[in-house]
Amino acid sequence: MKILLVDDDRDLLELLCFALSRAAFATHAAYDAPMALRLLDEARPDLAVLDVDLGDWDGFDLLRELRRRSQIPVILLTARDGEEDKVRGLDLGADDYVTKPFSHRELIARIRAHLRRLGNGALTPGPVHAQLQVGPITLDLALHRVAKNGQPLSLTLTEFRLLHYLMANAERVVPTRDVLHHVWGYDDDLGAADLVRVTVHRLRRKLEDEPAKPRLLHTVAGVGIILKPGPVDR
Repeated sequence: MKILLVDDDRDLLELLCFALSRAAFATHAAYDAPMALRLLDEARPDLAVLDVDLGDWDGFDLLRELRRRSQIPVILLTARDGEEDKVRGLDLGADDYVTKPFSHRELIARIRAHLRRLGNGALTPGPVHAQLQVGPITLDLALHRVAKNGQPLSLTLTEFRLLHYLMANAERVVPTRDVLHHVWGYDDDLGAADLVRVTVHRLRRKLEDEPAKPRLLHTVAGVGIILKPGPVDR
């Protein structure tokens, strides 16, 4: 499998290339946006690992262009702890993020999980139903469309997978560990439980009339997520 690594820190790039090559991945390294886009077209990688801080280049702009050209999984590397930056990256189509500093083992495990999910053909998790409806939300799996009250919603691939899984299990609480397994392919949290919280927050902004007062997508503290019209008994 071929991995595109993008970071303006050349020492870190060298270390990542070494670690991933030892894990039997073929690596293609880029230290700026033009080089990254050229390698995307020439090498046709299976997954990209992208630092959002690229010196003179805006990593978010690169992510936007990369997503326009390809639907390969994208893992963001970020030194920014602010949730706003994480949400922005996921909104632009990233599948995952890892906050610096991180361990090579963690990054490799996440890369393997995304590639395993793709290898299994798991573009959407859970039971396969052509159409699902929960309250005002309808999801057409065959056409890969989601609508609210008949009006189309624009979702990323990860948001679509998450919503499909929750709709297939509507009106029951889905544990966070199950969401990680079915949507991201993680067998354990790999330090990624926060990823579910951020992605649910992002999806809630698209589904709810008042995201601060959800009527569809609810979090049950310490347990998991439930998609259910109306209030949830606590």
